[in-house]
Amino acid sequence: MTLPLHWTTKPFAALTLAELYALLQLRSEVFVVEQTCAFQDIDGHDQAALHLLGHTETGELAAYARLFDAGRSYAKVSIGRVVASPRYRRQGLGQQLLVQALAQCEAQFGPQPIKIGAQLYLKAFYESFGFLQQGEGYLEDGIPHIYMLRPAPAA
Repeated sequence: MTLPLHWTTKPFAALTLAELYALLQLRSEVFVVEQTCAFQDIDGHDQAALHLLGHTETGELAAYARLFDAGRSYAKVSIGRVVASPRYRRQGLGQQLLVQALAQCEAQFGPQPIKIGAQLYLKAFYESFGFLQQGEGYLEDGIPHIYMLRPAPAA
């Protein structure tokens, strides 16, 4: 069963206070509390990101990601803070979120390679979207990660 979501993409300055609160709350719920990882989520990069928000029919934020143009987070276009609400897991949100994130990266920044720093346990998930591991793994905030790159779409 796939939960239908309403998708919007906004620069930081266009986020409402309620949207900003909801996205920070979701990121904290998953990345800090659920993954028991004390780290600086509010990292000073939100202002340079496009924010991809997936809302349920009732307006609840169910999925989220940050999108960066080349040169902002990495030298290449990148996607980060990819998260689905625990309340809506097993409903296809991860796939929907990645499809939307890839489409928005291409629409906003043009067709080019996309780099991510992925949690290692999600390697197969990202590979299913054409990402390939780049280099060795590394620890970030005590969690195993790998860099992955998705080549630019063929012209």
